[in-house]
Amino acid sequence: MIDRAGLAGFLRRRRAALQPEDVGMPRGSRRRTDGLRREEVATLCHISADYYSRLERERGPHPSEQMIASIAQGLRLSLDERDHLFRLAGHHPPQRGASSVHVSPGLLRILDRLGDTPAEIVTELGETLRQTPAGVALTGDLTRWTGPARSIGYRWFTDPATRALYHPGDHELMSRVFASGLLETVARRGPGSWAAHLQSLLLDQSECFRKVWEQQEVGVRFEDQKRFVHPELGLLELECQSLLDPAQSHMLLVYTAVPGSESHEKLRLLAGALSSTP
Repeated sequence: MIDRAGLAGFLRRRRAALQPEDVGMPRGSRRRTDGLRREEVATLCHISADYYSRLERERGPHPSEQMIASIAQGLRLSLDERDHLFRLAGHHPPQRGASSVHVSPGLLRILDRLGDTPAEIVTELGETLRQTPAGVALTGDLTRWTGPARSIGYRWFTDPATRALYHPGDHELMSRVFASGLLETVARRGPGSWAAHLQSLLLDQSECFRKVWEQQEVGVRFEDQKRFVHPELGLLELECQSLLDPAQSHMLLVYTAVPGSESHEKLRLLAGALSSTP
């Protein structure tokens, strides 16, 4: 059963504890109180301001699990706080671990400060959960995919447009890396896992995957550098740095270029285009 008073009070306290700069928003000169406005929280949660306001006022319909998950992520809740929010709303908390899509507030705080740098947060199966604006400008919106296509490894072997984002000279290595990563994840998560389901789909749908899978290679990794092919800017040679959240098996990937290089200038162009967008 939903605890409306408890839910409303918890939402108000968490909103008051967040500052605009904590979530990558400008503070502005006319802010009279600390904390986020309800409209700002609604934007972060991808819900209407009216719906969120009614929850804080102990009104409105019973929020769904999907709605509570969005609010927990928007308010940058920890896993314990997220679980508490679910219980206040009358739901069982989601499963923790590798299958979770709840990004830790620590990773989100870092991501929020990287607006002009291509970066993304991905699962162990290469499912993009969050991107910076510059990340979207570099590769397109990778969070839009659903089902098996959420995994870049799955798309790599089934969608030619995904391969077109990367330099052709790297395609063979990338095929080996994705197959190797899936092999290791299936062994780690077991035959009933989502990873095993992706393996089954790819064996049925992709001859290229079958050939690479037969090699049973383990430990194949990317080099630090990745070569992207942007539709307007052409080739960008970027270094990829990663930060792992072991509790959720999520990874923050940040792409940078050597200062003074042609790719560095192209990243500046991407950032400039973002700043000029209304």
